[in-house]
Amino acid sequence: MTSFVALTVSIGILAGVATWLYLIPLAVLSFQIWQGFIAWASYFHCGGGVDGAKNTVICMSFGALVGAAVIALAGQLGGLGEFAAPVSVAIGAAVLVLGSSNSLLAVIPASVYGFAAVAGLILLKGISPIDAIIPTIGSIILGAAFGFASQKLAGALTSSTEPAA
Repeated sequence: MTSFVALTVSIGILAGVATWLYLIPLAVLSFQIWQGFIAWASYFHCGGGVDGAKNTVICMSFGALVGAAVIALAGQLGGLGEFAAPVSVAIGAAVLVLGSSNSLLAVIPASVYGFAAVAGLILLKGISPIDAIIPTIGSIILGAAFGFASQKLAGALTSSTEPAA
């Protein structure tokens, strides 16, 4: 089977498994399938393999922590009125870029994905930034694991004459 078909089959099957896992057994942990899919995409964006998984988990988790802090900060800047959110987001974006000077945090897009993922959970569910961290990071880790698994499964399904995706 070609690498394209193998990856198609792998991701299709594992996307169904992931959806069941997030929606049934992991629902009690408030893990979010959409956050997991963002991490899965980030895994491939970060180049896949062990490095892609590491960069996804570390950078997205960093972004999630910064995002949660930004939302908490916006709540404290009430005196700025309609400028509270823009000012806190500007500070958070600067922190993400400054953080990228550390090689562990160098993949700025993955950090932004984490920032957006936690902000989305907070704003959609109306929960506190603190309450959003564990489910977000758990969803990130699981999503990166599914990315890794989908790449490995695709490799196993690929014919020996064509390299895996």
